[in-house]
Amino acid sequence: MGNDMREEKGQGMTLAEEVRSELCGEGGQWETVVEDVLGDQLLVFRNRHRNLEEMFDTLTEKWGGRECLILGDTRITYDELPNIVRAVSHRLETEFGIRAGDRVAILAANSPEWVVSFFATTFLGAIAVAINGWWTSAEIDHALELTEPRILIGDSRRLERAGNINTDIAIIDFDNSPEFFAPNEVSRTKTKVLEDDPALILFTSGTTGRAKGALLSHRGLIGFVDGTVHNAQEKTTIVLRQLGIDPATLPAHQDVVLATSPLFHVSGLLAGVLMNMANGTKIVFRQGRFDPEDVLKLIEKEKVTNWTAIGDMGPRVMSHPDLLKFDTSSLTRMSSGGAHLSEYMREQIGKYFPQAEASIGQGYGSSESCGVVSSIGGQEFKEHPSSAGKTCMGFDIEIRDENNNPVQDGNEGEIHVKSPYTMLKYWGNPEATRETLKSGRWLAMGDIGRIENELLYINARARDMIIRSGENIYPVEIEHRLEAHPDVSEAAVVGIDHQERGQEVMAIVVSEHERSLNDDDLREWCRETLAEYKVPVVWEWRKDPLPRNASGKVVKRAITGDTELSAYRD
Repeated sequence: MGNDMREEKGQGMTLAEEVRSELCGEGGQWETVVEDVLGDQLLVFRNRHRNLEEMFDTLTEKWGGRECLILGDTRITYDELPNIVRAVSHRLETEFGIRAGDRVAILAANSPEWVVSFFATTFLGAIAVAINGWWTSAEIDHALELTEPRILIGDSRRLERAGNINTDIAIIDFDNSPEFFAPNEVSRTKTKVLEDDPALILFTSGTTGRAKGALLSHRGLIGFVDGTVHNAQEKTTIVLRQLGIDPATLPAHQDVVLATSPLFHVSGLLAGVLMNMANGTKIVFRQGRFDPEDVLKLIEKEKVTNWTAIGDMGPRVMSHPDLLKFDTSSLTRMSSGGAHLSEYMREQIGKYFPQAEASIGQGYGSSESCGVVSSIGGQEFKEHPSSAGKTCMGFDIEIRDENNNPVQDGNEGEIHVKSPYTMLKYWGNPEATRETLKSGRWLAMGDIGRIENELLYINARARDMIIRSGENIYPVEIEHRLEAHPDVSEAAVVGIDHQERGQEVMAIVVSEHERSLNDDDLREWCRETLAEYKVPVVWEWRKDPLPRNASGKVVKRAITGDTELSAYRD
């Protein structure tokens, strides 16, 4: 059947509408229904898994025989993974008494052990706490104090940074305890875990200078997987039908993803592992600090097909002098995560990985939304490269003014999102929860945007957030540290554009003793309590007080020259 006939089918439905009707209508693979979710009537997939263990069992059985997790010489198949996960889950339960609701913290580099620890924890109804492996001792200690885990699992290098660990917290160093992750056939009674039970805490920077822990449910994590897979299937089906190709006639193959996004990020665990497991993908991890040459070697050796390059990873690989000496022809999907895909990055991908150019696209979401809220790709992305795309299945988007009222299309306001997958709360932070979660499960994203012709555009980051190489940085945290220095009168931190990293951190410092203080002094001062990626790299010194508005807040747009200072001198 030709394209024209398809578009006439179903009372004038477009091809896109026809495909969605087939996939999501009654009896379809992705049939949708409206159900009660924590007191609200929301759209969900009918044929969904109800907890992570149920999803895990389905996927490992479906893809049995394929390789699943790869790190160096370690190669674990989908057949082998269940015995490892269940053995670890059994040990957590019997040796450490882990029960539903307990927290199990994970502090480690990307590895099969990280993934195993996550699944083993959630099978018990316990909550996995994903701690940022790039944090300083002070930041790690705060996360442990906030979440109060029963166990801390990690690798030696990062556990050394966990300074003042409560003696009640058991520690499992998997570098020195390989037997803990040994496979074993065990039988245990499955814990009754409901889909709205908590499963994971992901940390996001907080406006108060402290990291906040977004508490995500089993429903949310599974919804991320289902929504992403459905979205990809829908878009692929449309493209294939436009080309006159029946998807059922395509040969089966296994994708190979290079997983360089850290597992303590939504892009690492949810997109990099859970979503790829749903597709039976081989997931390749790498060891040590990011190394462009090692990435190229892995792409060639493992025949990597998919890679999401966070921050400056992509530019560093594409600027490597030996790039063309490696066979990267297997790489057919490449994207940039953590920030808007710049024109520079799009050009570089097209130049060095032309076979992946057609797959370029981008999406919008957050840890709190626990899902890709909107996405765009293909021809539509080429025509609207500054857009974050159309709303994904299961999500609603509203743009609201300062009075929390929806605005008309084309008008700017704060982005609000509603879905069944939204975080349950910020762990131990009811005030932040109230500020972010509105009635009817509407989530205030903290970003300024607009909708035009059904496409979402992100205009600005509310609350001044800086995105550097995929890491979210809130200036107030750095400002608090700078202003704690005895020779600093006041400070303001802003993001400045950077071609490769998206943004870099700039500090404007007012000091009456500038002659006794320099950039290096303040860099070392910041490094004592802040992760390296938060430390400013650009410094500006001033003698005059920073411009402030009538309420006493620093006017950063006046500092950067985006706003005339006179407008705030009433």
